[in-house]
Amino acid sequence: MTKTTKTTRTVIIDYGSGNLRSVSKAFEHISDGIVQITSDPKDLQSATHIVLPGVGAFGDCAAGLRALNGMVAELEKQVLDNKKPFLGICVGMQLLAAKGYEYGEHDGLGWIGGEVRKIKPSDKGLPIPHMGWNSLNLTKSQPLNDKISGDVYFVHSYQLHCDEKYVLATCDYGSAITAIVAKGNIMGVQFHPEKSQQIGLSLLKNFLEI
Repeated sequence: MTKTTKTTRTVIIDYGSGNLRSVSKAFEHISDGIVQITSDPKDLQSATHIVLPGVGAFGDCAAGLRALNGMVAELEKQVLDNKKPFLGICVGMQLLAAKGYEYGEHDGLGWIGGEVRKIKPSDKGLPIPHMGWNSLNLTKSQPLNDKISGDVYFVHSYQLHCDEKYVLATCDYGSAITAIVAKGNIMGVQFHPEKSQQIGLSLLKNFLEI
């Protein structure tokens, strides 16, 4: 794969959750730019692209992010006000919701809205968590999912329910599962692009080209 031609500084937020090194290595593979893992809100000021990974429970991730002094306020400044491209991965995408209902009710960032609830497939024989490779069903075409098709890797028990106008792709797991969302410069993927081989790298490259 050819690397992105843009000069980028990708900042990956470390708030105690996420496959940070795997995500970092994936971005390093597709970019000659700077890739930085940080828990310091000030580092977002020089970022061209901001990434929020997430592994674990919604409430724990939300609490971990808010425990970083000044991080949410700086995120809002850089993403909402300055319109820097933002990518949430797995629970990082779910945190874009207004509420999450994993082990109680928890506030998300509310940037896209909606709710995160447990997956309830119509086929009771399907195991939870939804784990493994699944095909993407594209519902809209935007730069993030340009030329993206095939199977990607999921590991999750909860799913984002939001306004369909923000949904770029779903997957089928007994019902439609939100897989990719976008609202302007705010983007998210439920699957793990860093574990999804060529398709995942292509999506991350698309993100850096935005």
